[in-house]
Amino acid sequence: MPFGAYSTALRAAIALATLLATALGPARATPYLVADASSGQVLFQNEATAVWYPASLTKLMTLYVALDRVRAGKLTLDTPLVMSARAARMPPSKMGFRPGTQVTLDNALKMLMVHSPNDVAVMIAEGVSGSVEAFADSMNEAAQRLGMRESHFVNPNGLHNPDHVSSARDMAILARALLREFPEHADLFDIGAIQLGNRILQNHNGLLGRYPGADGMKTGFTCPAGWNIVASANHDGRRLITVVLGAPSPKLRNQEAADLFDRGFATSGGSDTLESLPASSSTARNMRVDVCLHRSAAVIAAAEEEEAIAAQTTVPVGRGGVSFAVAAAGPTRTLLSNQRPRFDPVRVFIGPVAGWKGPVLAARPTEGSLPTDAKAYSGESPTAVENQSSTDAAANAPAALKAAVAAPHRLKAKRARAVPSTGAKRTTSHSAAIHKTIKSARSGTGTPSAHASAAAPINKQ
Repeated sequence: MPFGAYSTALRAAIALATLLATALGPARATPYLVADASSGQVLFQNEATAVWYPASLTKLMTLYVALDRVRAGKLTLDTPLVMSARAARMPPSKMGFRPGTQVTLDNALKMLMVHSPNDVAVMIAEGVSGSVEAFADSMNEAAQRLGMRESHFVNPNGLHNPDHVSSARDMAILARALLREFPEHADLFDIGAIQLGNRILQNHNGLLGRYPGADGMKTGFTCPAGWNIVASANHDGRRLITVVLGAPSPKLRNQEAADLFDRGFATSGGSDTLESLPASSSTARNMRVDVCLHRSAAVIAAAEEEEAIAAQTTVPVGRGGVSFAVAAAGPTRTLLSNQRPRFDPVRVFIGPVAGWKGPVLAARPTEGSLPTDAKAYSGESPTAVENQSSTDAAANAPAALKAAVAAPHRLKAKRARAVPSTGAKRTTSHSAAIHKTIKSARSGTGTPSAHASAAAPINKQ
């Protein structure tokens, strides 16, 4: 389908999704919270301690645990991690790297915060802790230490599991901990786009570049969770954290977050703190009926895609949010523009930095998994990056290498041949896109070192 026709169809699907969100019945209040990032005061909230499915907001805890291990000296941001077969099997969103591909922790975290890939989240977990299960234990230990009373984590990506839960209050506590404990890494949250070779991937956070002063943090969606967001914004040195859970569409979620920021910046203080809010004994509400039951898969996919595809009309704003000086006048409502901001993408790459001599971290091999002597770039020259400086590696390293990026079109070849009028054409187009990306590739090598913990299959969404 030509891009113009696709864009028109996409906009129509999104409009239908928004219409359905408002027409399928009376609105049901879902959790939200606005807190002062500095003091922890809660300015206002609704059901902030209600147990909820966090979806990809989970990746904020994945980031926290990874940075905590870096702080403890267990690994560095330059440490290469290896994509396992288990990680590569994760459903979308994903980067699609083949098992054996190496990605530095720094590049993996940038991918995680911008594109929210489930395969990379598992790769980080296995590299940091040896297995998903061991990493989940670390996530729960961190949650307990931070006072996240309603939270329990079973995976690093937020794919649905009935036992994987959190709350708006707990997500605000986590966001505040990230900002306070790791201020040197705050730039991970306001990356508007990343560039991997000739692929440009947009941030799913619809507040960046649209709401004045917005500077992070993370979005999430599954049908049981609805559309979630944890966001931060700064007006004249005052930073607020807003959490919205269970919205019926991404546009309504973003606008609600903007409205809450407007109210928050017009409010001087609150009576409660994040820690003083009473605990909840509720069970997580499943939003599938409200969010997905009466919508086709195509409409849901279009709503997701709306957050990741730049509109034809764009507004250049640089790397992250726009600068802002708050006016002294009374509160006004900020209506988010339908124009998609254009960001200067931050380059990321596959493979180790030039001259890396340290360990390469991977999950412990199990029966049928990647052998210990596997190379990250099979079929590629092992010396291509040896003479590059770290700066050159960051600028010139590949988006995807031959045999490093999975090509989904191959898996669909039989179906494409069965429907030549549609599937075959789409497969050919996708193949050409993959080939164009691979042409820009360089090569590198690495040998993964195993952790002691064993990996085991997890439930897929």
